Amino acid sequence: MPEFYSLEICGLKRELPIIEVAPGLSIASFVILGDTELVTTVAPEIVKRLPEVDAIISAEAKGIPLVHEISRLLGMNYIVARKSIKPYMESPIVDEVESITTQKKQILVLNGKDAEKIKGKRVALIDDVVSTGSSLEALERLVKKAGGNVVAKAAILAEGQATRRKDIIFLGELPLFEY
Repeated sequence: MPEFYSLEICGLKRELPIIEVAPGLSIASFVILGDTELVTTVAPEIVKRLPEVDAIISAEAKGIPLVHEISRLLGMNYIVARKSIKPYMESPIVDEVESITTQKKQILVLNGKDAEKIKGKRVALIDDVVSTGSSLEALERLVKKAGGNVVAKAAILAEGQATRRKDIIFLGELPLFEY
C-alpha cells in the first residue's frame, strides 16, 4: 500500500498520509485544521451549491474552520455541536455518534440557546469528510430535536459508500483502503 494518497480538489493538490483506523481498513487522512488556503478555496464552491438556508451547523472540531468560512461568505453566524456538555450550556440537547475516525461512541451536544436559534429554520449541516454518515445523522437528529429543518448536508469530500449518496453535497471523493 502506498504511504500517501494524492488529492486534487478545486485546483489544490495535497498529499494525504494513509492511516490505519481499524484492522484491515485505512483512510487517506484529510485534516483541514490549519490549512487556510484549502478552506478559503473550497468554501465558496460549497456555498454555490447550497440551497437558501437560515442557519449552518457543524460538529466539533474538524468542521469548524469550514463552517466559519462558509458563515462569513453567507453573512450569518454558525453553530457548533460540542463533544461534551459544557457548564455554560442551558437545556442541552444530546445525541450519540460513532465515527470511523474515533472508533468509539461520543456525544454531540447542542446548547439550548443555539437550539432556539434554529427552531423552525432551514439548516445546512457542514462537515469536512463524510464516510459512514454517522456524524451527519447525529447532527440531523439534534437539529430535528431542536425543531429545525435540515435542507442540506455538505462536505468537502465523501469517502467509501458516501460517494454514492445523492443527499450530500460534496466536491470530491476519497477511497477507503481495505485489505
